[in-house]
Amino acid sequence: MKIVQQWNQEDSDYIRQRLIEYNASQLPDEVKHPVEHVSFIVRDDFNQIVGGVTGTVFWYTMHIHFLWVDEQLRGEGYGTELMTRIEQLAIERQCRLIQLDTFSFQAPDFYTKLGYEVFGVIEHHPTVNHQQYYLKKTLLNQN
Repeated sequence: MKIVQQWNQEDSDYIRQRLIEYNASQLPDEVKHPVEHVSFIVRDDFNQIVGGVTGTVFWYTMHIHFLWVDEQLRGEGYGTELMTRIEQLAIERQCRLIQLDTFSFQAPDFYTKLGYEVFGVIEHHPTVNHQQYYLKKTLLNQN
């Protein structure tokens, strides 16, 4: 046996797949859900992307990866509309939960105004003057 430092996509995909297989073996069938990558995009009159939200649905949970709105359009409701759309999709997919993370210099207050609850904070990350927030929103009763 030897441990080597290297990175390539094939090895990374293999490790990811093995972990997915292990996780699936530990969960009951009723939790298993097809993985679905989702996004909503805002385009301007020139068909340029000026905002969007991306996420992944699995285990009846929506994981929001990125929400971005061009600085010139912030405060005009596009972020709220994007979140409303992805939340509605999560409900349609019978998700019980939405998870996301954000930095203190991004939008933690925006998310809490939308009903998200902070459940974890990493202090001094990515710099000593900032924090990383982990938020969730419960959608359906988890009986």
